[in-house]
Amino acid sequence: MSDLYHVSSSPHVRSKDTTSKIMLYVIIALLPTSLFGIYNFGIRALILILVTIASCVASEWIFNKIVHKKNSIDDLSAVVTGLLLALNLPASLPWWEAVIGGVFAIVIVKMMFGGLGQNFMNPALGARCFLLIAFAADMTNFTVGAYSGATPLAQMRNGEAVNTMSMLIGKTAGTIGETSAIAILIGAIFLILMGVIDLRIPASYIITFVVFILLFGGHGFDMNYVTAQLCGGGLMLGAFFMATDYVTSPITPRGQIIYGICCGIFTGLFRCFGANAEGVSFAIILSNLLVPMIEKYTVPNAFGVVKTKPEKEAK
Repeated sequence: MSDLYHVSSSPHVRSKDTTSKIMLYVIIALLPTSLFGIYNFGIRALILILVTIASCVASEWIFNKIVHKKNSIDDLSAVVTGLLLALNLPASLPWWEAVIGGVFAIVIVKMMFGGLGQNFMNPALGARCFLLIAFAADMTNFTVGAYSGATPLAQMRNGEAVNTMSMLIGKTAGTIGETSAIAILIGAIFLILMGVIDLRIPASYIITFVVFILLFGGHGFDMNYVTAQLCGGGLMLGAFFMATDYVTSPITPRGQIIYGICCGIFTGLFRCFGANAEGVSFAIILSNLLVPMIEKYTVPNAFGVVKTKPEKEAK
């Protein structure tokens, strides 16, 4: 019998990329941001990165030993979660709070819902928001080394001028991984070239946010202000590395664009009208919660199937 008659179950189009390979690409892409963060904030940033990664990996290993009786740390997803969480923390944060964040990200957000592929929100951002609520003072303290005082976005909200070039390079206060837009973009370009992400979500996110800021930011078409908004508050890190998370973002092309638009609108709302000068973490998490509904209305019809409206019941 011809091989043409051998029919297998879906998926019929397969990729040679494995989960561990994709996670390795993400780790490599985050290296420029991580190294710049260590250079910018010193040994405290390095310690925080190592501690957070270790707490995430240890949490997953212990949970698997107790509950699932299997090993899943080889897929490197816990390393990526720990690294992303560390890059979203201020270098001045006490190490034990970072450990709590790592445990929360893995145990509560990821493993309690079934592990990789089952979590309903990005674990690193879920942990960051938890730490923002639990340890607000420490999570908003960016005084470390040569930097003291508020972040550039907080300064702009207070009517102060900021140096956009310093924000682009990264020589400003902020979390370990959010300051250098150049380092983030280098990693993002690597992910795009490796085919790990495409531009649907980041582009729709950034474009929507820019339009929102132009309309409601109160500065008109001041491009210096718009550039500062783009370079600050972890927007670039969120757009390219966290909003694009496979598990918590839509799989349909149209859904990805709608999802990116939601991220941009929520971020604009938080920054323009909220008490928080940044808002990226909460914006992406809220958009994560909308993913099931987005996919429900953007999934394409199966081949040969025509959707028909249900007939109204006769009275």
